[in-house]
Amino acid sequence: MRCTLSLAICALGAALALATPLPAQESTGAPQSNAGTAAKNVGVVKSISGSTLVLKSDAGPEITITVADGARLLRLAPGQTDLKSAATITLADLQVGDRMLVRGRAGDNGAIAASTIVVMKQADVAQKQQHDREDWQKRGAGGIVSAIDPAAGSFTVSVTPTLSVVVKTTKDTSFLRYAANSVKFSDAQKGTIDQIKTGDQLRARGARSADGKELTAEEVISGTFRNIAGTVSSIDAANNTITVKDVLAKKSVVIKFNSDSQLRKLSPQMAQRLAFFLKGGAQAAQGGAPAGGQTPASGAPAGNAPGPRPGGAPDFQQMLSRIPAVTLADLQKEDAVMVVATQGTTGNEVTAITLLGGVEPILTASPNGMSAAALFSGWNLGAPGGDAGPQ
Repeated sequence: MRCTLSLAICALGAALALATPLPAQESTGAPQSNAGTAAKNVGVVKSISGSTLVLKSDAGPEITITVADGARLLRLAPGQTDLKSAATITLADLQVGDRMLVRGRAGDNGAIAASTIVVMKQADVAQKQQHDREDWQKRGAGGIVSAIDPAAGSFTVSVTPTLSVVVKTTKDTSFLRYAANSVKFSDAQKGTIDQIKTGDQLRARGARSADGKELTAEEVISGTFRNIAGTVSSIDAANNTITVKDVLAKKSVVIKFNSDSQLRKLSPQMAQRLAFFLKGGAQAAQGGAPAGGQTPASGAPAGNAPGPRPGGAPDFQQMLSRIPAVTLADLQKEDAVMVVATQGTTGNEVTAITLLGGVEPILTASPNGMSAAALFSGWNLGAPGGDAGPQ
């Protein structure tokens, strides 16, 4: 699942909470319309004309911001939450694409006369995103929760069909939870450890053990998502939906696509290699000798299959992130696909986070789709650090 905002943006919201006693959820709400009353909003600068800005708010509407003489403009570095550390800037320092928090007085038609503007520069946010991506890649692990030890505060996470990682939490571990109907990290809410269930997708970042089999988490983000695997039975390009005969749920499901959905397609060669790995994993699980001499302990596939990264986990996420994107127009009826989607809130329609095509050999190697779902879960779950997500 794609991530559209980094942790740096969450820091901006935290700064808002420190700067004002108003509830945090109001910071991204609809613009205030009562002229003269206190107003605030968060969004991205769309245009600048003299002392007037147009802000594309996180809630959706565009808001006109007027910056009067004497307004306080501050530049906050990503990750900072204390306005005491913010640097004073001028109106000339603002650029299109910068993220900002605006406080002031409501004017007509939802406009705001700004008294304070807190800015996170677009370049600063991009740098923070890159740093987060690298850190999640280096110190992170993710997959499907296969077991929970409430007493120990730990989770066993299936990274691949043959490799699991035990994620340990402490009193200092922070938790985030994805919304049921959203693919955006920016919509995730502060969570608790008891929200995490078996079958959830989970990512954690922290200190890894030398063998890579344990991770003491500083941060955990989790969500309940739907894994779908099957063949396309119909395509409705006008409504950006497809219908898939899901072999996991044993029924058809309507999958909707939006601007955040990712569509990719495996080459026949890569699909065969991954199917080879899944077949080896199945043999290992049954106590037989894995294909190609693979050892269950290492999780490292033999031959041309993806190789392991430090700690023993095959780096499927990095490999899959390099697959070229496709569009809905590239799909055809009877194509085999695997999809990770939101749970949805009503009916039998879900929103795609990621669709992967060209998976016929993989579904053949994993007839019930569960091994394949575990294989791709780490790549599909969006998380902080940019569109690629932490790995």
